[in-house]
Amino acid sequence: MKYVDLFEKVREAKERISPYIHETPVEYSTTFSKRSGSDVFLKLENFQKTGSFKVRGAFNKLLSMMPKDRSKGVIAVSAGNHAQGVAYASSTLGIKSTIIMPETAPISKYLATRSYGANVILYGRFLHEGIEKANEIMRNTGSIFIHPYDDINVILGQGTLGLELLSLSPDVVVVPIGGGGLISGISIALKAKIPNVKIIGVQTTASPSMKISKESGKLISVEPSFSVADGILVKNPSSLTFDIINELVDDIVLVSDEEISETIFLLAERSKVLVEGAGAASLAAIINNKISLPLNKSKVVSIISGGNIDMSLFTNIIGKMLYISKRVVKIKVIVPDKPGYLNRILSNVVKVRGNIIDIVHDRVSSDVPPGFTKIYVTFEVPSKENLNSFINDMNNEGIETKFVE
Repeated sequence: MKYVDLFEKVREAKERISPYIHETPVEYSTTFSKRSGSDVFLKLENFQKTGSFKVRGAFNKLLSMMPKDRSKGVIAVSAGNHAQGVAYASSTLGIKSTIIMPETAPISKYLATRSYGANVILYGRFLHEGIEKANEIMRNTGSIFIHPYDDINVILGQGTLGLELLSLSPDVVVVPIGGGGLISGISIALKAKIPNVKIIGVQTTASPSMKISKESGKLISVEPSFSVADGILVKNPSSLTFDIINELVDDIVLVSDEEISETIFLLAERSKVLVEGAGAASLAAIINNKISLPLNKSKVVSIISGGNIDMSLFTNIIGKMLYISKRVVKIKVIVPDKPGYLNRILSNVVKVRGNIIDIVHDRVSSDVPPGFTKIYVTFEVPSKENLNSFINDMNNEGIETKFVE
């Protein structure tokens, strides 16, 4: 089958769901354009209702259902954006929804899903346990299962995002891949009208199931490991999205958690945009040169697919990135345990406009001689140049200073 022939179905989906969704902005980024050497545009789907593209597919699926099926209610299994998308769309359309979420789901996502009017059931720890529970409920109630990606109406709904890029005429579009519903829909929408556009998928190294499947020419299950990009951790790709991706997607690349985390940090600091791990994956691939971009100046679109990051994880990432970039440092010194030494250290910190975060004394460790103390000082520093000046000043005072990595 030629999946580009479904273009008109995507356009019909756009007309169907337009009253219920936002047409999200496409913003040119000077920062990331300079870093990549191409004209980089951010498709900010984190500004979509519920903070993710998932409502597009959810609305199209529900609006495509027969009234008698809607009356039975719907059920979904998800720990994140699909749960919120189905819950919100169902509530908006007056359809009863039940969402099975793992017991380990972040409380923020559980509360958000429940706030959209869904009956939320916390069950099990893994997706397959939730599906078993959903099957039990469906047998008893007749509810209709809403799959996150193995459903053509869901895929067509996600494809409406691609229609919003046609006027830009991009050369390359980079899309995160979990189950493949988003990239499948976008590929149908774009390849039908811009056959030469390159569609590049991005997965995390923690969950490369679709990349391995595409390279092997057959579906392969890969057990995911932990990742900050939990929204694209998928063990089993579907045959439907696999077929579309094989036909229309040019390549799939991988990014690491470190690269994703740096991108989350940069988007927050430079673009003032809050993005989840899965949403940052496409830009991470662009700025870390995972994609062979055309030599001439090209238009590259990064699909920022969602912004529903857990705040504790976001705080952790920001702290870690400040530490890695040495904008926050932790030093260790061993000095005589006498008045004045701490003041000398702190005076040098102040001299380079450092901001003290924490001070810890250790007088009992085995490497501390009697009459001495080990001092750890954590502080913010404006630049690496300031840090070099600090080290020189400490050395000039005869105080050996070591960084704690």
